[in-house]
Amino acid sequence: MRLLKKSLQAALFTALVPNLAFAAVEILDRVVATIDEDVITQTELDSRVNEVTQRSESAGVRLPPANVLREQILDQLINETLQLSTARRYGVTVSDQEVLNAMGNLMKNRKWDEAALMRQLQSEGTSVEEFKGQLRRQLTMQNISQGLVRSRIKIAEQDVDNFLKSADAKFWISPDYNLSHILVSLPPSADVKTSKEAEDKAMSIYQRLKDGAKFEELALAESDGPLALKGGAMGWRKSSDLPTLFADIAPKLDEGEVSRPERSRAGFHILKLNGKRGETKQIVNQTKARHILLKTSAILNDDQAQAKLAEFRRSVLEEDADFAELAKEHSEDIASKLSGGDLGWASPGQFVPAFEQNMAVTKIGNISEPFKSQFGWHILQVQDRRAEDMTEQAIRTRARNVLMSRRFEDEVQLWIQEMRDNAFIEIKI
Repeated sequence: MRLLKKSLQAALFTALVPNLAFAAVEILDRVVATIDEDVITQTELDSRVNEVTQRSESAGVRLPPANVLREQILDQLINETLQLSTARRYGVTVSDQEVLNAMGNLMKNRKWDEAALMRQLQSEGTSVEEFKGQLRRQLTMQNISQGLVRSRIKIAEQDVDNFLKSADAKFWISPDYNLSHILVSLPPSADVKTSKEAEDKAMSIYQRLKDGAKFEELALAESDGPLALKGGAMGWRKSSDLPTLFADIAPKLDEGEVSRPERSRAGFHILKLNGKRGETKQIVNQTKARHILLKTSAILNDDQAQAKLAEFRRSVLEEDADFAELAKEHSEDIASKLSGGDLGWASPGQFVPAFEQNMAVTKIGNISEPFKSQFGWHILQVQDRRAEDMTEQAIRTRARNVLMSRRFEDEVQLWIQEMRDNAFIEIKI
């Protein structure tokens, strides 16, 4: 009887062991949220909480209570999961080179060398590979949101017209100038003799600058202006933020050029233009192209789409097939297929990077090899190129971009909320 009891206990223990082992694993890394076919694990949540906590403590930022913080971070992870799953459906990928470029830009912006980056990662308890994974994740979400959300935002021509009439537009559309300044001051009631002496001094400084003297050194030694101790450096200023006299002088200067002394009520001013950006006058190199787009699906994978487009390309180049007819019949770009894939005259920045890169290296009359973008597989034919005076269009494009950027964040939140509304989300904690 005692032997039978021990056998039953042993059998019962053996039966329970797998379940106990499974329960232990589940506790170690249990699912905290289900989003359609994706899950968020306890490990992912804990890792993000630790990351945010460390970063906030380093910056001296007070965190909310632990339960509130975990709820906020879980909500963020759900939003990210929805964006990443959408990116997968659209075939959006980020190359290793794009990750390296992003890492390089980050180091440049923060003025880090490789050793400084390693120290920062070590302080956060993050490896280089984990950091690259974070960058890849961020770039993927950025690409899918740029690709889908921007297309949802409609900026009417009347919206642009109304914006350009506003005082706000004068700030956003005006160019930026990086200036340095020397002032030879005059009292408001200066007599003729004093004015002449100040003018002679200003002209002497101007001539020394023309002869090769350093602007910063003369500003330190001779300028009466408030920025003399900084070598006269004014930094970047929008023309709408400059004094009227400076705003009149700056557009007439070439980079590195020094202006002749100009008088105001404060005295004689000498300006040096160190740089300029966002000029109104704009000559743009445009490309006229047409393309065929194939989207991958359950019945057309990447290899098949690439092979199909390669065959279209061969038939046009070797058998004199009509590119436009192939586009009308096969392209899945609804906006251009009816016009034979015609994309019209395009300016830089109009298309996604993968498309622009291939368009830039394709010669007039040639057809590119098949390539992939976030929208699918393409071939494109460059039909012509031209240099176009786009001054008016450039102003309107800048205005449109300002309006687009103002609406973008709100539209991203609406897009995410729509995805949440249409997804099955189960929070298990």
